Amino acid sequence: MGLFGWLRRRRGEGDGRAATLDRASQRADLRHLEDFVGTRRGVEGYVEPRTAVTETTIVLVAADGEWTRRRIDGPGTARRLSRELAIPVYDAQVTGYPQRMREYRGR
Repeated sequence: MGLFGWLRRRRGEGDGRAATLDRASQRADLRHLEDFVGTRRGVEGYVEPRTAVTETTIVLVAADGEWTRRRIDGPGTARRLSRELAIPVYDAQVTGYPQRMREYRGR
């Protein structure tokens, strides 16, 4: 099956949105996010929108700038995760990323 056939087949899954080339969020992704929040302090979330290539992702940034990125099922999942883990979550397109994240990468 060619690429276009694969995309047509994927379009029929889930909520009818066009398919991306990325895999969907899995339970392991949520477990990783929960573990990250549970083992670091001052964690904030930054939701990155779905694109033609990637599914919706969330970047968690700890107080020291350490960060991780994982797929999520959408902004609704980010809001639910925010409530359950008691962390603030922002729209990365609106707020951008914190300076401490860039500083952590530079170390």
